[in-house]
Amino acid sequence: MSNALTAPAIEPIRVMVVDDSAVIRGFIVRTLEAEPEIEVVASCANGAIALQQLAKAAPDVVILDIEMPVMDGLTALPKLLAADPGLKVVMASTLTQRNAEVSLKALTLGASDYLPKPSAASPANARDFHHQLQEKIRVLGWLRRKQKPLVKAPVAAPQPRPSLRKQQAHLSPKLLVIGSSTGGPQALTEVLRALPPSFSAPILIAQHMPPTFTTVLAQHLSRAIGRSCSEAKADEPVTDNIVRVAPGGCHMELALGERGLKLRLSDAPPENFCRPSVNPLFRTAAKLVGAGTVAVMLTGMGADGLEGARDVAAAGGALIAQDEATSVVWGMPGAVAAAGLCNDILPLKSIAPHLVQLFGSTP
Repeated sequence: MSNALTAPAIEPIRVMVVDDSAVIRGFIVRTLEAEPEIEVVASCANGAIALQQLAKAAPDVVILDIEMPVMDGLTALPKLLAADPGLKVVMASTLTQRNAEVSLKALTLGASDYLPKPSAASPANARDFHHQLQEKIRVLGWLRRKQKPLVKAPVAAPQPRPSLRKQQAHLSPKLLVIGSSTGGPQALTEVLRALPPSFSAPILIAQHMPPTFTTVLAQHLSRAIGRSCSEAKADEPVTDNIVRVAPGGCHMELALGERGLKLRLSDAPPENFCRPSVNPLFRTAAKLVGAGTVAVMLTGMGADGLEGARDVAAAGGALIAQDEATSVVWGMPGAVAAAGLCNDILPLKSIAPHLVQLFGSTP
């Protein structure tokens, strides 16, 4: 008889799918059931049924449609979170302006993330949906388990504190570039709202979002931060006081025009399954602005932006990452921090004051 110890089996991540379309529910369920570490524990046609089944199904993650009869997603969301405060909810919707508005509102009400539904006319879109759905469920499910472990996990060895790069003595920043994903809309709002009117450097943002959603995000940011913010336009000059968001479905890059820097929009293939990706923005900023670049990596899944951050560091620019405690998901900032590329790793509320100090703006 063997005395070898075996690790306890990890219980699959439990998922509830809520959508009034039987076709969409079936597609999502089949997509998830192909993954051994994910278990679909309930499939519901509206929010009212989801509430009835919540206690019995005990999901870790809920995929919640927006438009449903009886009880829609936005009505169901706060009720689900009131019944189970640790629940992770991903809003799923078609790409309409109304649904983009509702999805962003849902984030302020406690939803963890959003996901555009795939188009039947685009197999590539369906593949992207498959990848994003599984990644979001794995990451959010893991975060749920950290809050409420279902099995006794081995005690992890303490991780060494990421090393920091020494800041240049005579930094002369000219451009602020920001990368973000999951949790990004809220984090962007907090950082930009805290910058004083005297902060005049151009601000360029690559937030992982589909078309239409970035239009609405720019509108929301404009209202929240008290300064004009819009989606980037091709060949637009990069001037002081602009705040631009990469349009969904396009990479945003910097290029040289006849009168200086301008914005370039690219439909090059996605990087890290993302378009817009943070990499092209950071990479071209490092190439054209060099040590005048200040790059901020906010909350987000995965490691998009890591390679661009290497370019910023190599060019002598400054790199700031949001810390783990204040990130919804410490994937993107964590990857940059672990690579030893950061000059600073800061709580969200400390990022704007630090930027003011770096750029020499007065509050």
